[in-house]
Amino acid sequence: MENTLYAYWPLIRRPRLELPNGARVAFWIGLNIEHYEIDKPSTSIHPGTASLVPDPLNYGWRDYAPRVGVWRMMDLLDRLGLRASVLLNADVCHYYPEIIEEGNKRGWVWLAHGKNNSILEANMTEEEERRYLGEVVTTIRERTGRQPKGWLGPALTETFHTPHLLAELGLTYLLDWCNDDQPYPLQVRTGRMISVPYSIELNDIPAFLGKGLSAEQFGQMIVDAFDQLYAEGAESGRVLCVALHPFLINQPFRHKYLARALEHVVRHDRVWLTTSDEIADWYFANYYDQAVAAIAARAGR
Repeated sequence: MENTLYAYWPLIRRPRLELPNGARVAFWIGLNIEHYEIDKPSTSIHPGTASLVPDPLNYGWRDYAPRVGVWRMMDLLDRLGLRASVLLNADVCHYYPEIIEEGNKRGWVWLAHGKNNSILEANMTEEEERRYLGEVVTTIRERTGRQPKGWLGPALTETFHTPHLLAELGLTYLLDWCNDDQPYPLQVRTGRMISVPYSIELNDIPAFLGKGLSAEQFGQMIVDAFDQLYAEGAESGRVLCVALHPFLINQPFRHKYLARALEHVVRHDRVWLTTSDEIADWYFANYYDQAVAAIAARAGR
C-alpha cells in the first residue's frame, strides 16, 4: 500500500527557509497534559501491576503531572520566558480546570490530543472517528476559548482517515509523523494541512521508559540536538521540539537537568522561541504554496 499522505521531498531539494528575525532554529516546547481513566492500563513505570483495577502504583505515578509536575514546569517556563504548546486531552478541561485557567494567563497554545490517553482511535470506523474528533475539538474550543489548530494523537495514533477528518474540523497541522526538521505539506481531501516537527526521541517517555536514560543524559540530548540544528540553521531554518510529560521530566530529581538544557537554548541570540501554532502560521504565510508547487513538479517529472 502506498503512502498517500505526503510525498518524498529530500532536504537538499527544498528552498531555503528563512525564519523570523534571522533565527536559525525555531524552538518549541511540546507539553503533554493528559488524563488517564482509572480502570484502563496505560503508560506504566511498573508493568507488574498495570493490569490491576485499580492500579494505584501506575495511576498515582501518572497523576503526579496535574497535581504537582505541571506547576513546577510552569514556574520554569515563566522564568525563561517560554510558552508551552500543550498537547491537551479534552478531559483535562473538565478534571483540571485550573491548568486551563493558568495556561490562558500565560498565552499557552492548546492543541487537540484526543479525549484522554486511555482511548486510542486506531480501530474506529470513519464515522465513529468523525464523531469522536468533533467532540474533542468542540470541548477544547469551548473550555479554552480557542479553536485548536494542531493535533497529536494519543500515543501518536491515527487511522488513515484522521488527517482528512481533522481538516474538515478546521485544524491545519499534525505532529504524529516525526520524520523531518522542517514543516512540509500533507495531502488531505479538503482544506490545507501540514506536518510540524515533533519528536519521538527527544521525548521523555521513550528516553526514560524505553531506553532507561538518566535525566542528565536526556538534558545533554537536548543540548546536542539544539547545537547540531543551530549549526545547520545557518544554511536553512530548522525546527526543534522537545516533547515533555510532567509526571516524568518534572520529578524533583530530573527537573534541574531540563532547566539547564533550556537555559542553554535561550542563551543563544538567533533562536525563535515560539509555539507550534506560530510555526504553522509562519509556514502557511511564507512557504506553503511554494512547497506544494515544488512537490507537484517533482511528481510530474
